[in-house]
Amino acid sequence: MQYKYTVLTNTTIGAFMSQLDGNIVLIALPTIVRQLPGTTALDALWVLMGYILMTAVTLLTFGRLADMYGKVRLYNAGFAIFTIGSGLCSLAQNGSMLVGFRLVQGVGAALIWSNNVAIITDAFPATERGQAIGINLVAGVSGSVIGLILGGILTVSLGWQSIFWINLPIGAFATFWAHLKLRELGTVKHEKIDPAGNALFGGGLSLFLVGLTLGALEGWTLIEVGAIILGLAMLVGFGIVELRISSPMMDLKLFKVRPFTAGIVSNFLASIARGGTGLVLTFYFQGALLYDAFTAGVLLIPFAVAFVTVGPLSGYLSDRYGARGFTTAGMLVSAAAYFLFAVLPKDVAYGTLVIPMILAGAGGGMFVAPNMSSIMNATPVTRRGVASGMSATLVTTGVLLSLSITFAIMATSIRLNTLQAIFAGENVGSTSNVDLFVGPMRIIWLVMAAVSLASVIPSALRGPKFAGVPESGPSPSRRIYTCSGLNPTGPTTTISGSTPPSPSIVTVSELIDIEGEVRNP
Repeated sequence: MQYKYTVLTNTTIGAFMSQLDGNIVLIALPTIVRQLPGTTALDALWVLMGYILMTAVTLLTFGRLADMYGKVRLYNAGFAIFTIGSGLCSLAQNGSMLVGFRLVQGVGAALIWSNNVAIITDAFPATERGQAIGINLVAGVSGSVIGLILGGILTVSLGWQSIFWINLPIGAFATFWAHLKLRELGTVKHEKIDPAGNALFGGGLSLFLVGLTLGALEGWTLIEVGAIILGLAMLVGFGIVELRISSPMMDLKLFKVRPFTAGIVSNFLASIARGGTGLVLTFYFQGALLYDAFTAGVLLIPFAVAFVTVGPLSGYLSDRYGARGFTTAGMLVSAAAYFLFAVLPKDVAYGTLVIPMILAGAGGGMFVAPNMSSIMNATPVTRRGVASGMSATLVTTGVLLSLSITFAIMATSIRLNTLQAIFAGENVGSTSNVDLFVGPMRIIWLVMAAVSLASVIPSALRGPKFAGVPESGPSPSRRIYTCSGLNPTGPTTTISGSTPPSPSIVTVSELIDIEGEVRNP
């Protein structure tokens, strides 16, 4: 097997596992709330969010460490930590313990997720990168969708603990295989860690989300409002610090490249739009319609099939025709799906409900792979570890915001004891569960549709086909491109790279800042 295919196979397993565990837990949540002692609706939410939060607050640091010490080394460690965390989760005795062990899993997932796309980018040439990243990302997102189905099967047949057992043999094999076969191809840069940035970002995001979810569930007091304000202030401070220090964990110079900025922003908005989809549909099927976990998982199959079918094809075609058309169309399709969800009647037949499910899956699949390929193609090779971490951080942050917004809308619209019963998949009594759930659900769908439409704007502004910075590092096919008109006041400037830069995308001075690859003849 060629090395690039070994890389793709192993990293695809990593992407699949790390994303599978996000939603395999989601479908089992009602069962966990019923069967695990002392587990409340808030515990259930943080079983999901704790895993994602730990991933979000460590991704940027792991991206920097990957550039300093090697992507493969950290990726291998991530597989091992993720597998150990899975075993611990299956041993949890109460809701709080499960939340804590999910944090361990989140660290391993962050190490995998922050490096797998960068490792693929180093192994594949630019002409094949979109398809390779498409396969990897579709495996990851399909893992999150298949987790809904597999989680239902395992929960009903073997109990909720079995959703963590499945990771143990796969994780052990993949850890050993990665250690033996993967090697470092990217450039290693020895820089400094950014402790102030880490503390401000992690602390600010955590305080904001805790304040938002607690306030929505228990009422807005000075503590919850103060946590939100302090969290936002720390996030603003994070941005200020990153602009002023020499080795920031978020390389803001990359935002000078229009395809990178457009891809990052549209990815962030898209993750807000789709992040709560699984939560809403899971509790609609189990909490409102009172189906068991297996039935709910089976009913979500059309969404999974649509995503997995469209995703690789979209990645392949974007290598030939560019990303902008596919990403923009994908978000328009997603917006249409969420609007359709919002206007369906409460007693809608499943044959009608499946239409927006398929559209939502197809729209997400059409967007994800071309967008990520566009981001990585626009990034210098020496910064791809940080770029991958930045992208993944904003995706996970978007998902956290989506889950928090979704929960806040539910918690402010449904009484606490009723919400607890819905989260446990139990009948609330005299009033139909569907009647209580459908109002907040429609508000959530409308919010998702609006955010999807907002993401169309940066997606459409990403620039023409293959726009970005030139490849760095020696290459047999390396060429010199003369960029007349980019520097009208000085001598003609030549830029070393494998593809010509576009004057409409990035200037010579910006390229000097980003990569230091510009020289005068």
